[in-house]
Amino acid sequence: MAKSDNPKKLLVEGKDDLRVIPELIEKNGITWVDNKKQPIVLIEECEGYENITSDLIYTELQTGRRTHLGLVVDADDDPSVRWQSIRNACLPSITNIPEEIPATGLIINTPDGKRFGVWIMPDNIIQGMLETFLSYMIPQQGESLWKYAQEVALEAKNQGAVFKDSYIYKAQIYTWLAWQDEPGRQIHQAIKYNILNPQDAKVQGFITWFKNLYDL
Repeated sequence: MAKSDNPKKLLVEGKDDLRVIPELIEKNGITWVDNKKQPIVLIEECEGYENITSDLIYTELQTGRRTHLGLVVDADDDPSVRWQSIRNACLPSITNIPEEIPATGLIINTPDGKRFGVWIMPDNIIQGMLETFLSYMIPQQGESLWKYAQEVALEAKNQGAVFKDSYIYKAQIYTWLAWQDEPGRQIHQAIKYNILNPQDAKVQGFITWFKNLYDL
């Protein structure tokens, strides 16, 4: 089965999502690559939220053997605004999409019987992004250093660091990772090598959503 023919697909904003999710799912007991050497879910990065459009959602739902389609996006500054934007993009294709996203993530069957879901990082409720979600996995013994990393990143901003205010979560998690053994691992590697704890209770909501959406 060619990758493009995978009936189960997930659209994500960027490369970090693309790399993190398979590691996270595998660490929670689900083999990512099947016995035919195909991923259990095909993930496609869209190079930014703005590229997850009504046309893209429609096309993906109509593609070939598609049976399941999911979206994972960042809440950024306002999860309710992000949800309304997603909902508006979905409505032309999914007329039964609810007005509010459940705290447990959206999973519905479309009018033509396909499985469709949405998860807004970090938890469908608060502002934030993938990196906020990853901070939930910081081990208990790393909490003190994590608090210090948060303070350092904020002070760096006060001292003229030029990252956008909305990227504070990224700055904080990468600051913390820079102090691990070995320094500077990418976030998906931090999961793979257990620098982060992918079995933490705070991330199990996402794992449950993913498993239920894709019938795993």
